[in-house]
Amino acid sequence: MAKKPLILVTNDDGITSPGIRKLIEIMNSIGDVVVVAPDSPQSGMGHAITIDSTLTCDKITVDKGNQIEYKCSGTPADCVKLGVREVLGRKPDLCVSGINHGSNSSISVIYSGTMSAAIEAGIEGIPAIGFSLLDYSWDANFDNLEQSIKKIVKNVLDNGLPEGVVLNVNFPKTETDFKGIKICRQARGNWVESFDKRVNPLGKEYYWLSGKFELMDDGKDTDEWALAHNYVSVVPVQFDLTAHQFIQKLTNWNF
Repeated sequence: MAKKPLILVTNDDGITSPGIRKLIEIMNSIGDVVVVAPDSPQSGMGHAITIDSTLTCDKITVDKGNQIEYKCSGTPADCVKLGVREVLGRKPDLCVSGINHGSNSSISVIYSGTMSAAIEAGIEGIPAIGFSLLDYSWDANFDNLEQSIKKIVKNVLDNGLPEGVVLNVNFPKTETDFKGIKICRQARGNWVESFDKRVNPLGKEYYWLSGKFELMDDGKDTDEWALAHNYVSVVPVQFDLTAHQFIQKLTNWNF
C-alpha cells in the first residue's frame, strides 16, 4: 500500500472558519493531515511574522475527522514556520492554505495572508497551494469546489512544483458548474483606497480604510478574466521579486 502524503493545512481566516474546515475534510481524503492555523482572523496580514511578542501553539479539537490540529496565536506565516519546525519536525509533502473567504486574484496576492502562508511553505521548499473563493460571506458555499481542489492537489503531488513557485488558485462564486480550470497570469490591477475619517466620543480622530479594485488589464489570459467567465484560475506565483529584465539596463546607469 502506498504511503499517504503528509499535508500541512493552514489559512488566514482562523482555524474555525468554514473555508478551512472544508479544506481539511477534502485533504483527509488524500493524505495524513496536520492543521496549524491562526486562533483568530488574520486577513490582510501579508507576510508578517511575529518578532515582538511570544507565540502559543496549542492542540485543539474543532470537529470530527482524522486530522491533528493546533491553533496558533501568530500570523499565517508564523503558522507554517511553527508547523514545520515544532509540530511536524520535518517538511510535509504538501502545504495547502485556505479556503479563503474572498478572492486573492490580481494584486490582492501581495496583501493576502492565505497566499503568504503558501509562499512561506514554498520558501521552505515545500510544494504549496493557496485556495480562495470569490465570496466574502462567512456562510459561503464551498461544496462545488471539492472536485477541482482534488484535481489540482493530486497534480501537484504527482508532478511537483519548480523551486521558488507556488500556486494561487481562485474560484468564482457560482451555483453552477465551473467551465473548467484555466492557467493564467496575474491581472494588472490596483486597489484605489480611501479613508473614512471619524471622531470617537472622546473627540479622538480615527479612520476606516475602504476602497475599490480597479482592473487595468483587458487580457483574456488573466485570473480576473477567468473568474469573470466562470473558470477556476490557477496562477503560478514566484517569490523572487527581482525585476530580471531591468538588471542589464540598470548596470548602465552612472552610479
